[in-house]
Amino acid sequence: MKVALVGVVGVPLGKHKVRDPRMDQADKLVKADKKVYASVDVVGEEEALTADAIVASPEGRFDLIVKDLEFVETRLARNPPEAEKAVLDKIHTCLEGEGIIAEAGLTPQELQLVEAHAFLTGKPLVVAEAADVSAFDDFLVRVVRSAGHISFLTVGGPENRAWLIRNGATAQEAGGAIHTDIQRGFIRAEIIGYDDFIAAGGETQAKHANKMRVETKTYVMQDYDLVNFRFRK
Repeated sequence: MKVALVGVVGVPLGKHKVRDPRMDQADKLVKADKKVYASVDVVGEEEALTADAIVASPEGRFDLIVKDLEFVETRLARNPPEAEKAVLDKIHTCLEGEGIIAEAGLTPQELQLVEAHAFLTGKPLVVAEAADVSAFDDFLVRVVRSAGHISFLTVGGPENRAWLIRNGATAQEAGGAIHTDIQRGFIRAEIIGYDDFIAAGGETQAKHANKMRVETKTYVMQDYDLVNFRFRK
């Protein structure tokens, strides 16, 4: 996952840990050699168009709105097709009111009509205040959620680890986040819900309490599911 900074200073670019406190809780319950948080790539404003989400200062958010507004006005001046024009008019109203396109309430059909345009505020956009910048890796927990991503856990042995996936990903797709061999050879996923895991006091205890269930490749992953994949090697 890639997060672009716009108008945010004092945050180094590169890999950043997503310090979700649920990872800390899980690590206390299962012994492993190390704890590995999920991580994201933090990049500069020049990569905003290819980022999964944007973190902007209040001023940076306004600048992005202005850029999109200028683009929309230029496109409208070129007399686009009527269907596209109707969507652009709707976007124009949103931007003029200092809203962002991602929150304009566009339908999938409307989005399809303007998908060729590279709108900056069409991406998930989270405003970072000074307190957020000073604790940026903690703040990333909210950014990841806003960008439509969740995590799942694998625990025990070499590491307790959180893995990032898109919200709505299947168990088979989640396996691919670890290794393509797991996705290709997927047999089943042994799942313990995070709340059951915590309430039981650990993975072994949750299994003894019959909280582990076997799911197929089409199972839609839930945030912070504890997973053990079975696959053909």
